[in-house]
Amino acid sequence: MERDTQVIEFEDRVVHINRCAKVVKGGRRFSFSALVVVGNKNGKIGYGLGKAKEVAEAIRKGTEAAHRNLTEVSLLDETIPHDIEVKFGATRLLLMPAAPGTGVIAGAAARAVLELAGVRNILTKVHGSSNPSTVVKACIEGLTSQKNKQDYAALRGVNA
Repeated sequence: MERDTQVIEFEDRVVHINRCAKVVKGGRRFSFSALVVVGNKNGKIGYGLGKAKEVAEAIRKGTEAAHRNLTEVSLLDETIPHDIEVKFGATRLLLMPAAPGTGVIAGAAARAVLELAGVRNILTKVHGSSNPSTVVKACIEGLTSQKNKQDYAALRGVNA
């Protein structure tokens, strides 16, 4: 019972659907993979990849996988605490905090992650590979590696 109420508060978004064809004697056999991002728009975010013979089943599997690997993100006034450049594979992602009213200026994959994490004002730029899978992973890695004032104060052993 408790798990169902927890799942309802999360919103999910399909970032990318990939169709793969296997050529066999009778023709082509298609399979699908779906990259899904889930978040509660309040600092919790996760992603998952689901693979199946039908699109709906791939999305369902991706959503379940995303719920299994949720992570916490620290935010500061609906933006991020500081600039960060993340390298994941061939993707380089630059995340910069923005003033209130700026909005989310990002591509489709990064936008899905940032909006579901609860970020309202941010500037992003993707350099290198714009593969949605690596952009989503880089974005989540960048958000989780952010540190706010309290984190740095705790590391130094002083009061913030």
